Amino acid sequence: MKRFLALSFVLLFSFTAFAKDAPATVILWPSPEKPVIRFTFGKFVKLSSMNGQSSYTVDVTADNLWSKPIPGATFEVYFFSKDNVRIGSGYISLNNVGVQEKIRFALAFGASGAQPTTLKIVATQLPKELGPAQASKKVRLTVYSIPAGASLKVDGEDVGVTPKQVEFSLGKHNLQFSMTGYHSGSYPVELGPDDVSGGTVSYELGALAHDTIEMRDGTTLNADVESVDATTITARIGGQLQSLDRNQVKRILFTQRDPVASEQVR
Repeated sequence: MKRFLALSFVLLFSFTAFAKDAPATVILWPSPEKPVIRFTFGKFVKLSSMNGQSSYTVDVTADNLWSKPIPGATFEVYFFSKDNVRIGSGYISLNNVGVQEKIRFALAFGASGAQPTTLKIVATQLPKELGPAQASKKVRLTVYSIPAGASLKVDGEDVGVTPKQVEFSLGKHNLQFSMTGYHSGSYPVELGPDDVSGGTVSYELGALAHDTIEMRDGTTLNADVESVDATTITARIGGQLQSLDRNQVKRILFTQRDPVASEQVR
């Protein structure tokens, strides 16, 4: 009797522990009515976390329900939080999957912020028999800089001067800003299938890298002021040391600089 009770307790405990695990997510692609591939996703397992970015892995099973082998197909997997905000993505590549064949693999992906709870699959490359992959979506954003007029590069390519409307493909991009007299900077942008055109990106350039000299004739010079006396302002302009008539200078805006360490006397 005691042995039977102990066995019952073990079975009950095992069932309870199993029930606490998140149920598998099954996606019939491209539709439940005419499925070609059945994807089964297991539990999301967190591997590491740092500065709000976490690494996960999930066990995946792909079943070929089609009447033909799948020579090659790629998919992008988007992961969402419980608030339906996209927080991460991963990639699946299927090659030479036979009829009724089932393959298993682990999918690694990164996510920011919250724990992923749901996912969505988008085909990016398909065999001709299955038709074209989802059309490449473009998202148009207006990119601003503070101050305006900064040179803008997207993924290393010049696209113009801010403010600028830019069409982005889905995925991750890097915006680079540069402007004479200011520290250059970069800003990451990531766009998903649920993002729409009409949004904006604003980036404030770093503090002035040089002093600003405003002349009485309206011109402005970016320079490193070396000295100021009763009649002359000595400044390094474009790498060259120059002397300016103090009476021709309207105003000088000095940028804050880090103090220079004194040379150690040996």
